[in-house]
Amino acid sequence: MKIQELADKMGLTIHTIRFYEKEGLLDERHVRRESNNYRTYSEEAVARLKLVKKFQSIGCSLAELKEVLQDHDSNAQTNQQIIDWIRGKQEEIESKKKEYDRMLDTLDKMLSYRILLADDPQKAEELLKSWHADTSD
Repeated sequence: MKIQELADKMGLTIHTIRFYEKEGLLDERHVRRESNNYRTYSEEAVARLKLVKKFQSIGCSLAELKEVLQDHDSNAQTNQQIIDWIRGKQEEIESKKKEYDRMLDTLDKMLSYRILLADDPQKAEELLKSWHADTSD
């Protein structure tokens, strides 16, 4: 299939597919050049791009993605190594989740203060003082 067909099928742009190819995420198993120099993509390219999207959805960076795909292709990792990697990724995401929860808590406090400031400035100031007292402990 041609690049536009692959892009449409995968919900990607042509530029993204070319970028993945340039970065080595797609190789000769996935793309071939015809005599007119047009790219032709195999069904393996579809499977590969689905795998790329799956790993991106769990927050893999480009460097991680390259490493994961290389390990996948070479079958070099033991099952235990893969389990350890998955656990590490879970810990990383849990850490980010905790950070986002703290950010949401701060935004909730800011919003509560601003809403209260409009309705009852004195209560808003008391609320602000109580938060400052909580953080100074």
